Amino acid sequence: MNENTKFHYEQNCSLKPFNTFGIEAQAHYLAKAEDIETLRDIITAEQFQNTPVLFLGGGSNVLFTKNYFEGLVVLMQIKGISVLKEDDTHVWLQVGAGEVWHEFVLECIKRNLGGVENLSLIPGTVGAAPMQNIGAYGVEIKDTFDSLEAVDRKTGQLRLFTNVDCKFGYRESIFKHELKDQYIITSVTFRLVKNPTTYTISYGDIQKTLQEMGVQTPSLRTVSDAVIHIRQSKLPDPKQIGNAGSFFKNPVIPQDLFEQIKQQNPAIPSYPAESGYVKIPAGWLIEQAGWKGFRVGNVGVHTRQALVLVNYGNGTGEEIRHLSEIIQTSVKERFGVLLHTEVNFI
Repeated sequence: MNENTKFHYEQNCSLKPFNTFGIEAQAHYLAKAEDIETLRDIITAEQFQNTPVLFLGGGSNVLFTKNYFEGLVVLMQIKGISVLKEDDTHVWLQVGAGEVWHEFVLECIKRNLGGVENLSLIPGTVGAAPMQNIGAYGVEIKDTFDSLEAVDRKTGQLRLFTNVDCKFGYRESIFKHELKDQYIITSVTFRLVKNPTTYTISYGDIQKTLQEMGVQTPSLRTVSDAVIHIRQSKLPDPKQIGNAGSFFKNPVIPQDLFEQIKQQNPAIPSYPAESGYVKIPAGWLIEQAGWKGFRVGNVGVHTRQALVLVNYGNGTGEEIRHLSEIIQTSVKERFGVLLHTEVNFI
């Protein structure tokens, strides 16, 4: 089966274990990339030159809308955490793209390195994190991001991308636009603070949760614990109920549209954005439109967090996609705001 390639692959494999929605879909071919050389072998394999290739990290940001992927799925499993350099105040850690994001955060806490503690318990892998500039509770990847290495899918060449090169925006990067599907991230380097004494705790319920925990002086560990507690109280565990976390982005809308909505909805929450714009919670819009807790068949909107669409078991990607489109239409009609998905449809 593999006589024409330098790497091992299997045929007709279930993708259910490799997507957090727990959608049953199959891949015609499935391979694992545990190092850059194997990745290059996959890219250059003559057998797959005219075959669709999908690279998967933790599968926490994808929705399989068809039950069969007519191509090769590559599981990105490049691991490793190493110190590139350090000075009196910072450490630069290079992290393999296949490392589990939350385990990397816990490793930083163990080493007393600050900067990513607010991003605790976000599902997925390190390599996927810069693609959409993941963020939570006032912190985004771009705040600690130094650079990344990625392989060019056409040439197999390794290229370095700096923070500026990545063109980070709100849940955006160059890899979702100009360079979409052109590079595969193999490692990410973070610039982290040694022995931090200040923390970002003014967003969400972090400060309140720390008080409830009886914490007088915050630390990396207690801030992380507070974030974990908040996330677990609002978001379902994918191991229990299939989901991909936040399904929609929080919309950033013009100030005048926000004022119009606020006239009818004085209690609407909001957050500062770039000049002339306001960020509002997508979950609030969805809940106000009456979708929180809605269920149809095997799929629905989570009972505690309207931003999360769930697969209660045996749901299909097409059912979830259809539900998401109905919600988008409903919110647009009610508020004049179009919600954009964070999840990628395959």
